[in-house]
Amino acid sequence: MIQIKVVNKGHQPLPQYATAQSAGMDLRANLSEPVVLRPMEHRLIPTGLHIALPPGFEAQVRPRSGLALKHGISVLNSPGTIDADYRGEVGVLLVNFSDRDFVVNDGERIAQMVIARHEQGEWIETAELDATERGEGGYGHTGVK
Repeated sequence: MIQIKVVNKGHQPLPQYATAQSAGMDLRANLSEPVVLRPMEHRLIPTGLHIALPPGFEAQVRPRSGLALKHGISVLNSPGTIDADYRGEVGVLLVNFSDRDFVVNDGERIAQMVIARHEQGEWIETAELDATERGEGGYGHTGVK
């Protein structure tokens, strides 16, 4: 388990894992008043959290499955990436894909955050790539069954 420095400028508790094997921690809305998301509207919802991840890690902000299933609420840039050198407030870009207004209340669990290790790549220009069985087959090239 890695240690993550956090400054909580909001009034919500720090994110926690719901179970011992949960991949994500719930993020809560940190609001002074409820926010109404109209159908197809998107808004940046504050969490009050500022984090400092170790180098080589990112935080991914993902939708909560319950909000998506029951209300059509998702994270617009899913997954949103928080880089290790970002020190601003963690915000969640929520979108309402339903046909009804959705009210985001203070303290509501609005997204989940997954901490993930990552690598950086270095481009090496070449005249051609090695051949593979798949080749240039892309979107749906293997068929339906």
